[in-house]
Amino acid sequence: MPLALAWYRDTIEAAMADLVVAPETAIPLLPQDLAPGYLQGVTARYRTGHQALLLGMPLGDARAGYTNSVLGFAAGQSAPYEYDKHQLVPFGEFIPPLFRWFTEMMKIPLGDFNRGALGQPSFVWGRERIAPNICYEDLFGEELAAHFADPAHAPTLMVNLSNIGWFGDSIALPQHLAISRMRALEFARPMVRSTNTGATAVIDHTGQVSARLAPFTRAGLHAQVRGGQGAITPYARWAARWGLLPLWLAAAGVILLAGVLRRRRNNG
Repeated sequence: MPLALAWYRDTIEAAMADLVVAPETAIPLLPQDLAPGYLQGVTARYRTGHQALLLGMPLGDARAGYTNSVLGFAAGQSAPYEYDKHQLVPFGEFIPPLFRWFTEMMKIPLGDFNRGALGQPSFVWGRERIAPNICYEDLFGEELAAHFADPAHAPTLMVNLSNIGWFGDSIALPQHLAISRMRALEFARPMVRSTNTGATAVIDHTGQVSARLAPFTRAGLHAQVRGGQGAITPYARWAARWGLLPLWLAAAGVILLAGVLRRRRNNG
């Protein structure tokens, strides 16, 4: 852990890009558990000037509870921007109902994270409105669509911060990249991915990968990305308003139609 903390500190402090993104739980400790001055030193240069920083780390305490979060730093802020993960992982980030007896019996040290709200405000930086999502939250397109409910405040850029070191060198890496590509295509917005093992990449508004860092590489990806200012896609419009309801209704309609046709065939 000291090596990781030192590497992220040195890399973030030295970065010259306009927008710097560090992965989910890049800083794996709560702010109060870090060495005095560590977080202030890492973020100091982003509190002034033209650069911005998105940084993944846990927040909270035993009294208020804990969150898997993203902090955003940019000049002119009265306080850091905060995004709290909404779609939590069962057993990893919360204990499902009726299973607490099992974790207590097995003495598994699992706690419940607090769940962030759906459709949290974007990180506003200059002309960009940046909507973070954490790990496999980008699997849930209907939840990301909540950011597009008000076209005037819709994101111009999406950012995925992930810690998928749990999956090793497996199909999970290209699979997660494919998921992000689909979201970029659905919303016609670029997606920047910052991960600890892969796939760290920049995806344009058509779902094409324009830059990528090799998996399991200790380095930063330097690339250009321009936020999308285009019209809200039809998918974003109806998913922001109705979620998955149209798909459920369509599926129910197909099942009912299939049943009617089958009965007619049997009666004929």
